[in-house]
Amino acid sequence: MFSTVLTEFLKMRSEGDWIKNVIFDVGNVLVDFRWEEVFHKLGFEGETFECVADATVRSVTWNEFDRGAKPDEEIIAACIKEAPDYEREIRLFYDHVGETIHTYPYTVRWIRSLEKNGYHTYILSNFPKSTYEKATEELSFEKETTGAIFSYQVKCIKPEAEIYKLLLDRYHLVPQECVFIDDRPENIETAEKLGITGIQFQNQQQAKRRLLELGVVSGS
Repeated sequence: MFSTVLTEFLKMRSEGDWIKNVIFDVGNVLVDFRWEEVFHKLGFEGETFECVADATVRSVTWNEFDRGAKPDEEIIAACIKEAPDYEREIRLFYDHVGETIHTYPYTVRWIRSLEKNGYHTYILSNFPKSTYEKATEELSFEKETTGAIFSYQVKCIKPEAEIYKLLLDRYHLVPQECVFIDDRPENIETAEKLGITGIQFQNQQQAKRRLLELGVVSGS
């Protein structure tokens, strides 16, 4: 099986038709978002756990942090309106939101391996400025990549086509030479409409197998 895939890979390279760029989502692909763990650490249980979750991480309002177009305090106030009895808890979670981010053990090795094998790696992620600034150590793998766009920096979010186009334009990428790895089907759908090959991420081994099928040897 492997030899057959490798033969196809070499054929693709000889024809000059192969993937040159691997674009990663961050959440649930390169890092784990452990908000439940932080909730428990902060003592949120039972009804408190559910109400604060519904007003924050489960709320559409919370996604406005990703877009970065409004001041954080305005978004927090909107979340509090959804659960006014839990203002203290909502603000407490916001203060500790950086602790939700945990890099997967494979992340740095995977990126380095791709770069070593001659591919350029990029990040395209919906990510809030507040979380980014509070989780810099866990996001240090960014420096291993060729380039990155986080949604808060450009005031637009996936699956909006604009953020994909910004990445392509900024780094002069040809869509047909790119593969995009993301856990959300709607984000993959937009990428494919733009001519980018999509891989809906389930786990690293599944994604690596799909990359190999595309002729991308991704190593560790």
